[in-house]
Amino acid sequence: MTVRVQREDFDTAAELDRLTAGNTQVGAAVTFTGLVRDFAGSAGVRRMTLEHYPGMTQRQLEAIVVEAQQRWPLDGCLVIHRYGELAPGDRIVLVITTSAHRQAAFEASAFLVDWLKTRAPFWKLEENDSERRWVEAKASDDEAAARWRR
Repeated sequence: MTVRVQREDFDTAAELDRLTAGNTQVGAAVTFTGLVRDFAGSAGVRRMTLEHYPGMTQRQLEAIVVEAQQRWPLDGCLVIHRYGELAPGDRIVLVITTSAHRQAAFEASAFLVDWLKTRAPFWKLEENDSERRWVEAKASDDEAAARWRR
């Protein structure tokens, strides 16, 4: 398990290569990369700033990954979440899950993305040419995450 919270960009292919190198037990690797969009609802987005509490964020992301590992037979799991100022098209988050079988890798990836969206302690400030606004939690994200509650 690897969790990194960082300002720097990441290389998805290089991270996948590192996670799977030499492990011939892996039959499936699922990747998810979240990107900054240039819109939010009907408003444009020129920049997004992600803020967090470093120690708390790291611990919470690690707890989410541990739960995924308890639920599915994963060979590997990587979560990278960025913070700081980001522009449209920039990568925000990377989730990679590996398993002997695709179903476990797909389900664990979906779980991680849903729970990162609702449980990761990040605060997003979106800006366009005329305003700045904090992003509110979305009911649709909570509904997606609800399927994973035990």
